[in-house]
Amino acid sequence: MEKSSLALSQIFEPIRADLEKVDREFVRHVQSQVELIPKIGQYIQTSGGKRIRPAVLLMASRLAGYEGDRSILYAAVVEFIHTATLVHDDIIDDSHLRRGRLAVHSRWGNDITVLLGDYLYIKSMALALTHDELEIIRLLCDVTLRMIEGELYQLTKNGDADITEDEHFDIMRRKTAYLFGGCAQIGGMLGTVSNEQEQALREYGFNLGMAFQIVDDLLDFTGDAVAVGKPIGSDLREGKVTLPLIHLQQHSSGGAGPQIVRDIISSRSVTPEQWHDLLRCLKEHASIDYAYRRAVDFAERSKKPLYAFPPGSERDALLALPDYVLSRDR
Repeated sequence: MEKSSLALSQIFEPIRADLEKVDREFVRHVQSQVELIPKIGQYIQTSGGKRIRPAVLLMASRLAGYEGDRSILYAAVVEFIHTATLVHDDIIDDSHLRRGRLAVHSRWGNDITVLLGDYLYIKSMALALTHDELEIIRLLCDVTLRMIEGELYQLTKNGDADITEDEHFDIMRRKTAYLFGGCAQIGGMLGTVSNEQEQALREYGFNLGMAFQIVDDLLDFTGDAVAVGKPIGSDLREGKVTLPLIHLQQHSSGGAGPQIVRDIISSRSVTPEQWHDLLRCLKEHASIDYAYRRAVDFAERSKKPLYAFPPGSERDALLALPDYVLSRDR
């Protein structure tokens, strides 16, 4: 996999000050007389998230010619929604680590974490309602509902070694891509763009989100456990069959690979020998290469709609982001 020539900090440089404002907005709105809420909020915020979703919204709003402060608020709303999803996901997946630290539920327990996720969801909508932008609020509600539907759908497919590529992509669209698309579209809605340009931004974000999630899934096989911040192989041990494994199952019927997948899912554990054999099978059938090619396809597809906009630093930054996503190692 080729490494991007641009680091995330370079791509985000034009909006660095705005991202800092988003962080301050997050802290300000997570304040509560219940001391536990800001305490956990600070713990989450200092855990090293990349802020890609709010950054997409901020850069898209600039590309659309918007210069006000509402982009800061909506970027904070998006961060609240994403954070709520993460804390709930970690409970559902029983993931003990998030970005190399104890997940919130591992530190504070499931009961508190469920309620915290609920609090963050409601807080996000309360924040969005501080401006009378009904179309944006409707979009945020729609995206949030799709994410929850995606989580429910994934649970129905958990442990299903025979999940199809179409089913897997449907989950990815709901859980990841629609939020990325919504972030870019909101940026356009804040600015002065045509309907075609607004949809171009949505298409950009959607395809970026698909590429992002495929690479995220690939890190389970190609990443370093310390860099990724969770044990390698954790997706499969949680019963999640991702694109490389779907490809392997389709192209090695009767081989060792599909049986290893089923054994790991069944036992919810993996031995070093099993993992070594599984990686060998994935390599033999070029399954990781196949998944990465699909990520490249989505990344390239995300760039094309941006040419509906004139050249400029904001467009350059958005064009650089798909290449960064493809080069991720954590």
